[in-house]
Amino acid sequence: MSDVTADNRGSKNLFPFKIKIEPRLDEPKGWFSALLSFLAVVVALLVGAALISFAGGKPWASYVHIAKSSFGSVGVFSDTIVKAIPLMLTGLACTIAFRMKLWNIGAEGQFFIGAWGASMVVLLPVLPEDAPRWLFILTMAVFGIFFGAVFGFIPGILKAKYNVNEIISTLMLNYIAVEWNNYFIYAKWSEGGFQMSRMFQRNAWLPRLADYAKEFPALRGLTTHFGLVFALLAAVVIYLILYKSQWGYEIRLIGDNPHAAEYAGISIRRNIVLVMMLSGALAGLAGMSEISGVVHRLQGSISPGYGFTGIIIAWLAKLNPFAVVIVSILFGALILAGREIQPTGIPTMIQGVIMVCLIASDFLLRYRIYFARRTEE
Repeated sequence: MSDVTADNRGSKNLFPFKIKIEPRLDEPKGWFSALLSFLAVVVALLVGAALISFAGGKPWASYVHIAKSSFGSVGVFSDTIVKAIPLMLTGLACTIAFRMKLWNIGAEGQFFIGAWGASMVVLLPVLPEDAPRWLFILTMAVFGIFFGAVFGFIPGILKAKYNVNEIISTLMLNYIAVEWNNYFIYAKWSEGGFQMSRMFQRNAWLPRLADYAKEFPALRGLTTHFGLVFALLAAVVIYLILYKSQWGYEIRLIGDNPHAAEYAGISIRRNIVLVMMLSGALAGLAGMSEISGVVHRLQGSISPGYGFTGIIIAWLAKLNPFAVVIVSILFGALILAGREIQPTGIPTMIQGVIMVCLIASDFLLRYRIYFARRTEE
């Protein structure tokens, strides 16, 4: 026994410190949260580099190519913004819901149903074919917002009235929205039996910078469309709602302490429905901007996972509406340039690694880790 005790004491002497983990009593500073997000991305890129190297690729060359192909010129940066626009709107959709701790995983489906609603204006048709462009754009935006809000209302009312888990309901609605679209592009609105609708007429397209190249030659070839205005306005509106309005105070209070909110007389059920509808409306607007600004027809492959990427963007931006805009541009670059390296593998892999690192980094927001000196027993 004495020998064992001596050995144990010897091992303690070799390691005089031990790691202790304690829950944080105070909310971490804003800079600490931002630093953790930055470090999570750095770690994710290092892990991605290791995986690329393991697969026989050249990590540094891959990342340099992504940077040049996304930010190397005004033209490619314009293309990056095009990819970032739906990410901004789906990221904002997730931000407003997550701030109240409503886990809307259905932005992808709301994106698809918003695109379908906007297409209805052209393909049903709701407006005559020769209607002015401004009327088409306004009506398509309203329809996209409305149908996205409907797909937010369904899980919202189920959560509010019957406490149905919104993760499950929104996730299942993704499949419903995609298959609903498929029914119309394979049957009702199919062009000659192909898996897409006819091309929208020009007055149903969102204006692009290139459309004004005659007046401003420097805009020639730039593909950024008017959906950027929608996204930036949405970021301002969400910021004003969250931080400058009574409703935003209620949303934040419910997210931080629902019991205190209920004690203060705030209707949690009403806010669940309204916030889920607003979240769905933003994702539906993203679908409208993509269908009118880029694709110009209803088809199945209109999203490389914009709704799911919006979840990562919202977390990486720490639910800050203006940070969502910046992070969306970075992810737009990853989607755009990553496809030149590999269609789906590398961009999707890096997104997944970033998400895992972000989730892991949240542990440090809730707990404090430090070294403590061992005491002799």
